[in-house]
Amino acid sequence: MTTLPALFISHGSPMLAIQDSPARGFLLGLGKSLPRPKAIVVFSAHWESLGGPAVSFAERPETIHDFGGFPPALFEMQYPASGSPELAGRIAALLEEAGLAVKRSPTRGLDHGAWVPLRLMYPDADIPVLQVSVLRGGTPAEHERLGLALSGLRDEGVLVIGSGSLTHNLYEFRGQGMDAPVQPWASEFADWMHDQLQHGRREALLDYRRQAPHAERNHPTDEHLLPLFAAMGAGGGKVKGERLHSSYEYGVLAMDVYAFA
Repeated sequence: MTTLPALFISHGSPMLAIQDSPARGFLLGLGKSLPRPKAIVVFSAHWESLGGPAVSFAERPETIHDFGGFPPALFEMQYPASGSPELAGRIAALLEEAGLAVKRSPTRGLDHGAWVPLRLMYPDADIPVLQVSVLRGGTPAEHERLGLALSGLRDEGVLVIGSGSLTHNLYEFRGQGMDAPVQPWASEFADWMHDQLQHGRREALLDYRRQAPHAERNHPTDEHLLPLFAAMGAGGGKVKGERLHSSYEYGVLAMDVYAFA
């Protein structure tokens, strides 16, 4: 069986589901470019837990519309993929073997960090999907450890995705047009991240908060970048990431996609 890469996907605004953009066009073709996974695990920025990771055991995860102020068409969308309680049990065991306190959620559905990109990549919703939370207040190194615990699943045809955003300042997102000029503080941060990732500079990446230009402005809170470090760990500790896509939306959202293998 072909070993799948681990992916970091910038999911941007929920409008990605319906509004044409370079990032949307890329994701529409991404699923076809990969070996077909037998299951998908998503670390989403929109599910945070305290004290340890949470794992979804839902057999039929609901489509969560965890946003407001968007067109009705978005709220009508469904992504009826099945869950995989069996795989969830394995994941919980792997995380516990890594010394983590795991919470088991019997009902957690798929938030838009999961279903929006997956609806583009795998529109038939015929691959089982489950989520693992990010840690509220957790460090990049702790999320790398989460991903590393699951890295062996890639050899079994499981696609591990970290879904967040390479830049994520919603305070400066409002009122911008889709094609607004890219703000230098966003592009300089994204360029710094790319430089570290393409050269595999692990220590700098884990210390991005101090070392990256405009880190706090791009990430007033960490949760949208933490899935990157989970994907990095799930790549088997190979810090070097291949950038598959780069574009910007609304002048401030870097929509980069990276693969770790």
